[in-house]
Amino acid sequence: MLKQRVITAVLLMLVLLPALFYRDPAPFNLLALLFVAAATWEWARLNAWAMSASYLAAAATAAICALLWWSGWLTQPLPRIWLCAGAAWVLLGGWMLRAGVPAWGQVNHSFRLLVGLLALVVTWLAVAQARLIGTHFLLSVFTLVWAADIGAYFAGRTWGGRLIKRKLAASISPGKSWEGVFGGMAAVLLLAWGWRQFDLWAQPAVPGFYSHLAGRGVLFAVIACLFLAAMSVVGDLIESLVKRSAGAKDSSKLLPGHGGVLDRIDAMLPTLPLAMMLYTF
Repeated sequence: MLKQRVITAVLLMLVLLPALFYRDPAPFNLLALLFVAAATWEWARLNAWAMSASYLAAAATAAICALLWWSGWLTQPLPRIWLCAGAAWVLLGGWMLRAGVPAWGQVNHSFRLLVGLLALVVTWLAVAQARLIGTHFLLSVFTLVWAADIGAYFAGRTWGGRLIKRKLAASISPGKSWEGVFGGMAAVLLLAWGWRQFDLWAQPAVPGFYSHLAGRGVLFAVIACLFLAAMSVVGDLIESLVKRSAGAKDSSKLLPGHGGVLDRIDAMLPTLPLAMMLYTF
């Protein structure tokens, strides 16, 4: 399993890294579009849609993203879209986690599909616009999610077992603890401070996301980082809830050793649009 995970990760990096650092953002945006379309197919399958309908949903997502790209949305400020997406993630995400796994299974299938499709399209818009701002900026947002995940893992393993391990959402994801959440938040704050110091030293043409937050004050930056770290956990938990409702361990087997695309981007679904919301406002 470990060997397969490493092979898949290496292959993904060989494809993604050249596109990410290429001077033209188009290749990376196209790859992101393909990943989002694959994630839509997984979402439809997890929500009890037939194979043919799932392929149509993936094609619809790709077509919508391509249309938005062709229409010039990537170069336009979209504050209302980011605000609506942020509000939807906070309110709908909060309802889903509070209602639990059984309630999600009772929601209309068409509504479930629509929610996932819209979330993935908005995530692609956020990724594409962030890449247009600059690779340095996009990486700073990506690393926030990675830092939260890594910090949560090590804090959960280190302190969750020695101290009183308080389950975060036992019925959704038994392995997650509040110790892990706090560890992830601490890791994000440390990353933000380090990235800000690097920007002050290197003076990049396009500063990172954390430098933008710091320009509005330290308190604002701290609150924003904690909020995004918390929302990355919400994205992870919601995907776990949907998988548990479907009786699935992984969203698919598209990425051998890693599960599916949704398994890899779940925490980014709320975080990227919310980061663009904070950047825009």
